[in-house]
Amino acid sequence: MPTPNSLSTQVGTSSTATQRLKRAFTRALSSQLHPKMLGALLLPFLVALIGAVVLLWLFWTPLKTHIAIWLEQWGILDAHADLWLVGAGLLVVKTFIIPLLAAGALLPIAGILGLIVSAVVAMPIVLSFVQHRYFPQLKRQGKNAFSYSVMNALWVGVLFCVGWLLTLPLWLIAPLAVVLPVWWWAFAFTRLLRVDSMVEHASLQERKILLMRHQKEYWLMGLLMALLNLIPPAWLVLPVFSALVFAHFNLAALAELRAENTIHQHELSL
Repeated sequence: MPTPNSLSTQVGTSSTATQRLKRAFTRALSSQLHPKMLGALLLPFLVALIGAVVLLWLFWTPLKTHIAIWLEQWGILDAHADLWLVGAGLLVVKTFIIPLLAAGALLPIAGILGLIVSAVVAMPIVLSFVQHRYFPQLKRQGKNAFSYSVMNALWVGVLFCVGWLLTLPLWLIAPLAVVLPVWWWAFAFTRLLRVDSMVEHASLQERKILLMRHQKEYWLMGLLMALLNLIPPAWLVLPVFSALVFAHFNLAALAELRAENTIHQHELSL
């Protein structure tokens, strides 16, 4: 039977949030370089690519038309605005505003499709890999994991798309052009992956405890992923890499929680 001292070592009660996050990112980076995890990148990438092609093919022209009408109604592209742009030597900017907003509306929707596929389909592969290599003793106690994951993904995906499109006009306010994309992607990464990375292994009660205990860390991981998402080459790896980060963090947190419970039960039995 494990002693309290050995269990305390497993729990790592002295580890700080920074140490837990650093460990999760370090292990995720190492795991991402494994051939199996490199292969897992293919499906989310293909879904995002196909989604982008289909969305651009179906909605590019009508969306540009609607954006042009909206900008004219707001007086952004009226005659006075044209004179100001010409005077400032920035008329070329007007040429790119409409296509930029159209791309900004459609491409992230394709991106969220890739992230959803990663959360629902690739996450079980990620969890199996992480558990086998790092937490072989961790038992799976989750119920209805797949259906719960799908419902969570649909809810987050719909809210992301609606919120993204509704706040898109605010991109014309300079600071919000950076703040809003980061906020929405941080929301998507956090709300999708914090649940999907624990739902197979954690019981309902354990999920509630972990979500309450590590809420700040989840949002910080989501924010860091959103900032990485601003770098185009990162788009290729983020769906799986983000799943690895959350999986490493949550399985370690779950192992610590169960070790704490074992210590508590051991103390009660004395």
